Amino acid sequence: MRLSARQVFAVYVLAGLILAGCSANGPHRPLGTRAEGLRFAFITCTVDARFFGPVKKGMSDAAKMMGVKCDFLGTEGVDVAAQAKMVRQAVAEGYDGIALNIIDPEAFDAVIREAIEKGVPVVGFNVDDHATPNARLSSVNQRLYEAGETLAEHLLAHVPDDAHVLMTMHDKGVSALEDRLRGQQAVLKKKNVRWTVIVTGNDSVKGAEVIADALRENPDIRIVLGTGQSDTEAGGRAIERYFSNKGYWSAGFDLSAETLRLIRQGHIRCTVDQQPYIQGFYPVIQLTLYLRYGIIPSDIDAGAAIIDKSNVEQVIKLTEERYR
Repeated sequence: MRLSARQVFAVYVLAGLILAGCSANGPHRPLGTRAEGLRFAFITCTVDARFFGPVKKGMSDAAKMMGVKCDFLGTEGVDVAAQAKMVRQAVAEGYDGIALNIIDPEAFDAVIREAIEKGVPVVGFNVDDHATPNARLSSVNQRLYEAGETLAEHLLAHVPDDAHVLMTMHDKGVSALEDRLRGQQAVLKKKNVRWTVIVTGNDSVKGAEVIADALRENPDIRIVLGTGQSDTEAGGRAIERYFSNKGYWSAGFDLSAETLRLIRQGHIRCTVDQQPYIQGFYPVIQLTLYLRYGIIPSDIDAGAAIIDKSNVEQVIKLTEERYR
């Protein structure tokens, strides 16, 4: 007997759902049985940081499209213990899936494994645990070390041999910033560059003062290289206010209206976009498809696009609409 194409497709779907029900998701609530009323928790550090505006929009747009509910939760600052506790709380409160900002390569291993063993899938967003074993199913994030290399390679021709540069992070203890920093440093070594590293904090206005003080203390420095949104913006602010037209320039990561303005004015030479919108959008899609149809999530590279004067005008409007 010859099966029609529709019948063959139905057999494949049925087989996939049967296999999904036998997966490691646990004996209770097997995959394919949670079609309605799905609720997901996004759990991050620095929950109110402006960077997460596009992430939240991507999450909300995907939730509406897939017919699920999502909550964006997190700690006020960087507190991995409190963030791990929130994962356990989300499992206890009955969330069907979790998207976790895995800012530490080891701190979340146990809670992720516990959640998955209880039938609650976990995917990463924004920062991944790529260096050590982790039970998370996938992650949507920038390849951070490589992004640091990308920025430094883009700028290398403009960095003098044996230069002294200021390198900034907005927080300690965030592996994403450390990975980007190491990527930049690996490339800068080609020109025997030395560096001073400082932490600016998450307020770009206050961070600008921290950077300005560091530049005054190191009068041989003319270049500021950031690793995150607020410190990159702070570098541009400091140069505009105190060192404009004196041969100083900066570069870094992520987008904000102020960063784009500073690129337009020439105080920030360029920034690297990691497309935060998709970091909110795709985890919702992945968790929904996994729970409804057993479709296994896969890693997605959020990219490392250079934004400079050549394309800044194209990006400004999309940033205002929270897509970039």
